[in-house]
This record gives sequence, C-alpha cells and structure tokens, in this order.
Amino acid sequence: MASENGTLIHLRDVHKVYYRDRIEVPVLQGINLDVHEGEFLALMGPSGSGKSTLLNLIAGIDAPTKGEVRVAGESLGTLKPSRLAAWRARHIGFIFQLYNLIPVLTAYQNVELPLLLTRLSSRERKKRVLFALGLVGLEGRAKHFPRQLSGGEEQRVAIARAIVADPTLLVADEPTGDLDAKNAAEILTLLKRLNEELKKTVLMVTHDPHAAERAHLIYHLDKGVLQS
Repeated sequence: MASENGTLIHLRDVHKVYYRDRIEVPVLQGINLDVHEGEFLALMGPSGSGKSTLLNLIAGIDAPTKGEVRVAGESLGTLKPSRLAAWRARHIGFIFQLYNLIPVLTAYQNVELPLLLTRLSSRERKKRVLFALGLVGLEGRAKHFPRQLSGGEEQRVAIARAIVADPTLLVADEPTGDLDAKNAAEILTLLKRLNEELKKTVLMVTHDPHAAERAHLIYHLDKGVLQS
C-alpha cells in the first residue's frame, strides 16, 4: 500500500496534454506531489486550472501524458485496464458534486453497489452497508429513494457508498458545490471525522476557502502548475 515512509500518493514530473483537433492543450505541467497516509489535502484553483484532471490521474481514471503517478504502491501508468479497474475498486472511494446516485435504487441499494463486485456474502454486504449508513447518520433512511432525500442526505448516501468497500483513499470533487451552507458544513464535518476516526486519506478538490480550511494541507493549481 503506502511506501516505507508512509507516502500513499507520489507524483513526479506529471504532465497532461489534451488535443483539440490538432492543437495541443496543456492542462498539467510538471506536477510533483507527495501525500502521506492519513492526510486530508485540499486542492484549490480557478475553473480550468486542472484540478479535476489531477484528481482523475490520482484515482486511475485518466493516464498522464508524461511522468509517474504512483498510488497505494502501484505505478498506475503500467497497469492494464482490467488490473487498473480492480485496483480502483480496491483503493478508491469517489465522492462527486452531483452525488451520481441511481434514482431507481434505494439508499441501501446505492450504497451496496460497489460490494456487488466483490465475493462478499449477502450477510457480510448487509453488515457493511448498515455500518456505512450508520457512519453518515442515515440508518433510518435506508429504504428511501434519492428523490425522497434532501441534497445533504443524498451526498451522505454518496459518501456511504464511497466508504463501504473500505477504500485506501477518498477522492472528493467539489463535494459541497451543490449544497447550501448548513449542509456543506455537515458534509465537511463528516469528511473530517472519516479522516480522523477511520484514518482515511482524503483528497478534496474545492473552490471554497472555508471548505479547504478543514484540510491539513492546501495546494493551489494555477494554469496547470501546483503550488503549496
């Protein structure tokens, strides 16, 4: 998992270039970053600065154009797609701005989804789902559908889904971006609890300075260049 010195995320000279027609669009330029196990890191920057791209590289959703991305002991650029998918399922819990819950599934069923890819028995799956819903304070809403929940509750279901498989790293892309101030504060408190009590490493992209203040470390991205 982490290296001997506790480094969970290790990026060296990472570049990402997209192509629009035949025009090169550089998004990330020479990123170097080390994140230790158990840290809570906030990544800030203006729209279009490359924050979500960097998050996607660390989560194994995208590949760098150049450089090394090593997370939880694996150099992601060397993994074949099937191994990368298995690595993501084991190590990464995703939290999105717009929740990405499936409307026809209950809160319980949405949280259970990642476990259906594992070999866990139905009894063990139930135990984990109820534990995750309990952590986010929604044991009593297990049978509710997303449309029956508030935005803050939907995001808490999404967080329960992200943690149910006990991932190594939680990656949160603007997790409070669609919430009012009260619900946003509750979600940030929950992320802080997961970091402190469950020792989860959290990497959060945000444009909100108040959200970033909850983190141990704040990094800024500007025009693809990372600054601490």
